[in-house]
Order: sequence, then C-alpha cells, then structure tokens
Amino acid sequence: MSEDFYVRYYSGHKGRYGHEFLEFEFRSNGLCRYANNSNYRNDRLIKKEMYVSPAVIDEIKRIIADSEVMKEDDSEWPTKNVVGSQEIEIRFGNEHISFETAKLGSLVEVQESKDPEGLRAFYYLVQDLKAFVFSLISLHFKIKPIN
Repeated sequence: MSEDFYVRYYSGHKGRYGHEFLEFEFRSNGLCRYANNSNYRNDRLIKKEMYVSPAVIDEIKRIIADSEVMKEDDSEWPTKNVVGSQEIEIRFGNEHISFETAKLGSLVEVQESKDPEGLRAFYYLVQDLKAFVFSLISLHFKIKPIN
C-alpha cells in the first residue's frame, strides 16, 4: 500500500455533560482508531484500536471514491453551532480535503441547505462510514465467540 491514504471523522459537542464526541480514523497501514466519549450517566471514554486488512482499506477507498465527496466544497454548508459540529479529513493519493459543518439531524436539513447536492454527498458518506466502522468494531471486539 504505497498510496498515501488517511481518513478521520469527528462529531461532537460541548454541553451539559462536558465534551461528548465520536471519532474514528483509518491510516494506509491498516490502523483503525475509534473513540467515543459520553459523560451521560457517568459513562466514560471508550477507545478501541485495531489493524484491518488491505481489503478493508480498499473498501473504504471505494466508498469514498463512489461518494464523490472529494469534488465538494464546504463553503456553503452550515457552520458549527451549539448543537455541535462534524468534521471529515481525507487524504487520498495527491488529494486532501478537510470539511467542517454543523451536526445534521436529518436529510431535511441537508435539503434545506445552500448546497444540498454537496452536503448530501457528505451526509451519505458519513452514514456509510459510521455503519462500516460500527460493524468492524462489533466483529473485531466480539466478547462471545461465534460457535
């Protein structure tokens, strides 16, 4: 894997329970880091780290490429607010993007934005990546082995 690749996603806010966030990243060497911090009902920081195969990294690259988010521009997207923010940073070969926007609660917020097409690409990419990460973590850190 000689190609330079990195993706990091963050979603969080600071509120009544302190700084609560979800963050994950993938590196070209297969390192995956995940952190989830919630102080609600005295929960604490959950951190997971694992290495994934080149096939998994290739699938993440495919998801990103198919989303066409690398062509977008976040200048017309909603800015972070009291509800929170979300960020994505992607380095894919010679391309590098770093986007920041408000937390999006629904597709309606996307459709009512100044750049619904670009924000929709971001919104669906984030949904796909989160589902992928949660599946990986669930499979990798299974407490009971599958018989």
